[in-house]
Amino acid sequence: MFKKPFVDNQIRANQVRVIDEQGKNLGILNLETALKIARERNLNLVQVTEKVKPPVCRLMDYGKYLYSFQKKTKIKKAGELKTIRLGFNISQHDLETRAKQTENFLKKGDKVRVEMVLRGREKALGDFARGKFKQFLEFLEKLIPIKTERELKREARGFTMIITKA
Repeated sequence: MFKKPFVDNQIRANQVRVIDEQGKNLGILNLETALKIARERNLNLVQVTEKVKPPVCRLMDYGKYLYSFQKKTKIKKAGELKTIRLGFNISQHDLETRAKQTENFLKKGDKVRVEMVLRGREKALGDFARGKFKQFLEFLEKLIPIKTERELKREARGFTMIITKA
């Protein structure tokens, strides 16, 4: 989780080690001197770490830093792994509905795990289950170009595969 650092007047130490915007070490300075340098350069003094004595502070545009951090976290959330579950006796219409749902996930940039859980005697009919997967993929390819990231794989409880947008 992101912990909000101390900025400018929130810093409590008397002396701080200052790193400028290019990454050069300016040395250990009084807090007042470091704040004065930050104001002259129209930047903020941000405490990077407090675990060392004196604490390390960096000269940076804190608003720009927060904006880029929020942008990075949004990008990470976009590539989630979604799951679509197909039943063994799924009808053609339900296959089409699930394919449209999968299309929406793929357009958002998500990866989709398609799985079919087999129970009891269904486990003996693996070829029938593969046929349902084939029907599903054929209908999905009519909607959107796809790429299989992980091929159809037999597992203990059924079949799974992972697809992405091509």
